[in-house]
Amino acid sequence: MPAQTSPYAERYVERRWTSPEGLSLHARDYAPAAGPAQLPIIAIHGLTRNSADFGVIAGLMAQSGRRVLAVDVRGRGLSDRARDPMTYTPDVYARDVIALMEHTGIARAVFLGTSMGGLITMALAAIQPQAIAAAVINDVGPEVAPEGLARIAAYTGRKVEIRNWADAAAYARDINAVAFPHYGDADWEAFARRIFREDTDGRPVLDYDPDISVPIKAAGAAALVPDLWPAFKTLTSGRRTLLVRGGTSDLLSAGIAERMRQAAPDMAYVEVPGIGHAPMLDEPEARAGILTFLAGVG
Repeated sequence: MPAQTSPYAERYVERRWTSPEGLSLHARDYAPAAGPAQLPIIAIHGLTRNSADFGVIAGLMAQSGRRVLAVDVRGRGLSDRARDPMTYTPDVYARDVIALMEHTGIARAVFLGTSMGGLITMALAAIQPQAIAAAVINDVGPEVAPEGLARIAAYTGRKVEIRNWADAAAYARDINAVAFPHYGDADWEAFARRIFREDTDGRPVLDYDPDISVPIKAAGAAALVPDLWPAFKTLTSGRRTLLVRGGTSDLLSAGIAERMRQAAPDMAYVEVPGIGHAPMLDEPEARAGILTFLAGVG
């Protein structure tokens, strides 16, 4: 199945803002299509990824009439790398997002968080809950399955030798084939273009600071996900929320998703069949679920 596209996918401008300690951070800013004013969306990617992950869904959400800011979390994409790698933590990322909202004059937004981006959204709910009008959490929860956590930790920050774009596509396939078994060569080539950039010699290099793994190694597996059940309950209390789960996800197990739904019975839920961690949100089920959810949000 070829990757989905949107006529709005590349219609964004580069936006920069400054973190509390002076890092220059980057976001893709998608202007909304004409229509009544609606709450903007802030989209936050996963641990080793960047704003390019949201190309399709960001374009569709903008086309539906919402401004979308897809961020590059510090140390990823076009954002500065942290001076202190111990600041690569969800609470610090959340404060960077607060700085973005202050910079752009956004008091409240809908949040869309994939994996780590969902954890950042939960951290923000604990720090500044009034900033979150509604939330879409993509394939993560206030606890995670240990096997998925171990898989991600195994490749995060690992040194890899990539000579050319064919190697980059092979690497992308190697670490993600379990999640996207239907992808073909063209899909993996496109995937590689999202997670690698060219260095000064024209060779692909992973588009994140390998030191993002430092806090994880320092504190062990718990560094990725502390006890976020209180933050999850704060996030879902009196606030529209949608949980998206990959049907074969090894990070958000069916059991954890069920416990989340029991803890937040009003939370909407979409499962993407045949997809692991984490859905790209260009899948028909994910697209339809998100756009339907947003239609009920001011």
